Amino acid sequence: MSQEQTIFSQLMNFLPHYEFSKCVNRYQGDYRIRSFSCMDQFLCMSFAQLTYRESLRDIESCLNAMKSKLYHMGIRGHVCRSTLAYANEQRSWRIYADFAGVLIQKARRLYAGDSFGVDLDKMVYALDATIIDLCLSLFPWAQFRQRKSAIKLHTLLDLHGPIPIWVKVTSASVHEVNLLDELIPEAGSFYVMDRGYLDFRRLFAIHAANAFFIIRSKRNTQFQRLYSHPVNKTTGLRCDQTGYLTTYYSSQDYPEKIRRIKYYDPERKLQLVFLTNNFSLPPLTIAQIYKCRWLVELFFKWIKMHLRIKAFYGTSENAVKTQIWIAITVYVLVAIVRKELKLDMTLYSILQILSVSLFEKQPIYQILTDFKEQPIMENPDNQLNLFNF
Repeated sequence: MSQEQTIFSQLMNFLPHYEFSKCVNRYQGDYRIRSFSCMDQFLCMSFAQLTYRESLRDIESCLNAMKSKLYHMGIRGHVCRSTLAYANEQRSWRIYADFAGVLIQKARRLYAGDSFGVDLDKMVYALDATIIDLCLSLFPWAQFRQRKSAIKLHTLLDLHGPIPIWVKVTSASVHEVNLLDELIPEAGSFYVMDRGYLDFRRLFAIHAANAFFIIRSKRNTQFQRLYSHPVNKTTGLRCDQTGYLTTYYSSQDYPEKIRRIKYYDPERKLQLVFLTNNFSLPPLTIAQIYKCRWLVELFFKWIKMHLRIKAFYGTSENAVKTQIWIAITVYVLVAIVRKELKLDMTLYSILQILSVSLFEKQPIYQILTDFKEQPIMENPDNQLNLFNF
């Protein structure tokens, strides 16, 4: 890449601009817009994510301090906080959601061969949700309780990566299990869920689609054992059973056989019970796959720490969803850059370097590879690492 380009410009060159234009045209994002296009909005908001800007005024001040470089960064319109606030409020968040989907498909192809800790040639997804607290007086549209507003970020994470392949933002009052109605299972794939998703009617829909689920059971789940398989208890396994659900409604919702596995976790000193419709994998592999569900929790903690999705630049629903989707786009973009440049670095390190060098004019590969990454402590207290198992 040319040394005349800024690091920010070189980073944005990894974006499929033609696909972005298609997303904008799909929702008429630039209809009757004379200045400050959707691309200008996206670039400003991406800059804010990469450099941890605190407010719209902060974005305006930083970018206008580098006016001579904005054109070469791809920002053609005049950066003004009122213009940016209006764009975030009025231009459909679906533009950036669709564009994130384009990047997600590209990232999944790049990371398809990566291991997530279990030797399995099937696709494995983890489904979970996290709550983002909001101020009730500023975000009344997201009221959760009498004195509290909040939104819930539902995510289906491809553990090969890990890459979020499906994200939905709802009110925090929407229960996680309802999102199973929108899930379109892939035949042969595994879906790993916590017990908050335990609904046997919906789980049977996954089974009917020839997909597999692994879910943690609840204490009051009634199960009638038909037969047991031998297990090696030195590995932590306690039992591997096949049977039926016995309560009336559960048996009506899930009339087929189901497998129950008990596993004792010595680290947490906790006995876990898993239910699955897969009868071919070894029981220890089922337990290991469920353990990898923690990657989706790690993903939530990581983006909350390193991207701007806890404090928002606008108060409308459209502005909040726009910021969240652009944050996810930036996350996936940096993951793509890491893979295409073949960098042996954590995403955290890449983001830290980019945050202080976006206006530099040298090859992006050079500025990232000149950095000597320190070895990660065995028990880090304050750093979360993705792509480093």
